[in-house]
Amino acid sequence: MDHFEGLVSMLLEAEGYWVRRSYAVNLSKEAKKETGKPSIPRPEIDILAFHAKSNILIALEVKSLLDSPGVRLADLQLEHELAEGRFKLFTTATYRRIVLNALRAELISVGMINDQTEVRLGLACGNIYKGLSGEVRNYLGSRGIFFWSPEDIKGRLTALADAGYKNDAATMVAKMLLR
Repeated sequence: MDHFEGLVSMLLEAEGYWVRRSYAVNLSKEAKKETGKPSIPRPEIDILAFHAKSNILIALEVKSLLDSPGVRLADLQLEHELAEGRFKLFTTATYRRIVLNALRAELISVGMINDQTEVRLGLACGNIYKGLSGEVRNYLGSRGIFFWSPEDIKGRLTALADAGYKNDAATMVAKMLLR
């Protein structure tokens, strides 16, 4: 998974995002109690991607699932009272609110974002069950969630083949396979 997160990070940086990987959000004891799971570990965001020009921070969940059936729309559409499953931030409104609010407050306090910054949830995935990327895009889009489908990622990788020289593995592989 680290390599896929690295690939997504590199593509985000190419689009003007500042990126931080594996960010653990500090939750107070009170916040943990409010989630209904007072002993939960610190929630970890796979990638924080900040776009300064638009003043948007994306808390991005990254799932490669390349050798599996892929992300299932039905799993994203579940609604849970308590945080559970692979997509807790997507399926548990209270947990999502608590984590994103704590993330926002923490990043404001250290000067990484400002009080005008929009904080959004996001998903980037390498495989979607039955290729239903359009359906996943529509569902997540209707909820204001940033989304990169496998096709989006492939398109961005394909563009690397025509880009200038860059000494990183993804660019080298794209140039070798697509030229």
